[in-house]
Amino acid sequence: MSEEGLLMASKRANQADIAEKLGVSVSTVSRALANEIGISDAVRRDVQRVARMIGYKSKHVPAVASLDKRAVAMVPLNGAMGNLTSFYHGIVEGMRAQAAEQGIVLDVRLVNEETVTLDFIQRHMAKTGANGLVLAGIDPDEALTQWVIDADISLVLANGVDPTMRLSSVSPANFFGAYMATKHLLDAGHRRILHYTYRHRHTIMQRRRGFEAAMAAVPDAEATIVISNEHSSSELLANLLAGKYDVTAVFCWNDGVAVSMVDALLGQDSPMPKTFSMMGFDDLPIAGMANPRLSTVRVDREAIGRGVIRLLAQQLEGERAVQHLEVGLTLVEGETVHPLG
Repeated sequence: MSEEGLLMASKRANQADIAEKLGVSVSTVSRALANEIGISDAVRRDVQRVARMIGYKSKHVPAVASLDKRAVAMVPLNGAMGNLTSFYHGIVEGMRAQAAEQGIVLDVRLVNEETVTLDFIQRHMAKTGANGLVLAGIDPDEALTQWVIDADISLVLANGVDPTMRLSSVSPANFFGAYMATKHLLDAGHRRILHYTYRHRHTIMQRRRGFEAAMAAVPDAEATIVISNEHSSSELLANLLAGKYDVTAVFCWNDGVAVSMVDALLGQDSPMPKTFSMMGFDDLPIAGMANPRLSTVRVDREAIGRGVIRLLAQQLEGERAVQHLEVGLTLVEGETVHPLG
């Protein structure tokens, strides 16, 4: 511990400590904590942030006593109700468990992703009295990002990432998970592999980069990329069955898409070679229900949720460093990868 930390730990934090850290007068600190008029919102937020950070407490100061840790977690309705239901359920369960341990009141809201505007967020934050925000699988636009920074709002992205490094986030190790999935196919002897992916989200782009990196590491490997925004899964399936793509394996960006093609490509009546192989991503329950069992990589969804709340708790205590946490993945060998040759 630093000399400053030892000194702070040896005595009870007071208003003078707050004033010294911020370079303001003790009178300003006192008025900010008492919510008196004449103090700007920015100064009040800074005073309250430092008060939390150094552990300043006083039952005589309502502003400090009411600094509850409250957060709103917004989860996309389509993802929570579609084939990603279990994915987001796991993240929410992890968040709820960690919030209970951290003493954070967590309000989970299912929202239509298209309605998540700056005004929408501001209204919900005001209505719930929250001082923390989690966006799960929702990428904030520039207006929302700038407001969060200017208003000093504690925000963590769950299953997302901010490539500009202005917002903290927790996500699967998408690049390395995709590298692992592709290498599993390569180790089985496959060299002509198709990756079916989705354009736009940075997290999914990382999966594509992991695939390309693994393919590039093997001199005779030939990669084919098909974008779902341009070719539907039914179109891709028809083209594969018709032999349009000269590939021996397919790696899909998620389990839902892969499972929808397993029976047609690998079932008993499939016209494809018996060595044709498939990989998914996420290890959702449907991967285990597929026949044959889908080979995939497992995402620890509860670990993502817990990590989100740990980062959020740090921010609510005054931490301002942007942090990006990646949760590791594990290979699930399944039954859909067959040795070639």
